[in-house]
Amino acid sequence: MTTLLLARHGLTDLTGPVLAGRTPGVSLSGEGRAQARALAARIAGVRLDAIVASPLERCQETAAAVAEGRDLPVVTEERLIECGYGEWTGRPLKELAEEPLWPVVQSHPSAAVFPGGEALADVQHRAVAAVREWNLRLGEKAVYLACSHGDVIKAIVADALGLHLDHFQRIASDPAALTVIRYTPLRPFVLRLNDMGELRLAEDAGEKSGGENSTGSDAAVGGGSGTT
Repeated sequence: MTTLLLARHGLTDLTGPVLAGRTPGVSLSGEGRAQARALAARIAGVRLDAIVASPLERCQETAAAVAEGRDLPVVTEERLIECGYGEWTGRPLKELAEEPLWPVVQSHPSAAVFPGGEALADVQHRAVAAVREWNLRLGEKAVYLACSHGDVIKAIVADALGLHLDHFQRIASDPAALTVIRYTPLRPFVLRLNDMGELRLAEDAGEKSGGENSTGSDAAVGGGSGTT
C-alpha cells in the first residue's frame, strides 16, 4: 500500500491573475515561502521515503522546504511539470475567459488542446504514469511526497477517484494544500483532499484509513472506511 502525498506549490506573484504555466523564473513569493515552510511543519512527523517535484522553480522551492532537515534529496520528475498551455502561457485569466476554448476547458476538458501546447488528456496520462512508476519503484510500504501544479494534481486525483477527466474541474487544489492517496492492489483511496491541517498517518492503515484489512478486502467490512 504505497501512500502518495500530493502537494501543490506555494503562491507566486502570478498565482491567480495570470496563467504562469511553464514560464521560467517564476519563484515563490514571500507568502509562498511561508506556505512552503508551513507545509513542511504540517508533515514533519511523517516518514518520507522520497521527495519528487516538477522541474519548475516554484515546485522545487516548495519541495526543498519539505526536504530541509531530512536526509532526502529532491528528485526532479519531468512528468509532473505544469500543463503546456502553449499560446495561453503568461496571459491574464480574465482575458483567457473570453477565448472560445475556455468553456471547453471548463466543461469538457478531455477534449481541450491548448493552441501550441498540450492536451489535458495527455497531462493526465503522463502524470498518472509517473505516479504509478514511482509507486512500483518505492514499494508497497513507501510514503512519498510529490510536488506539482493545480491541474496536474486534479488530473491525478480524478484518476484515483475513478472520475472521467471531464469532471476534474470539480476538484480543488489550493497553493500548498496537501492531498493524500493510498494505492492498494485493488484500488486507490483518497484519504485527504486539498487539506491544510497537520498530517498524521494511521499506523494500522488497513483498519483506519484505507487499505487491506484482516479480511483480505481493501475496505472495511460493510463497505465503509470506518471501524464500526
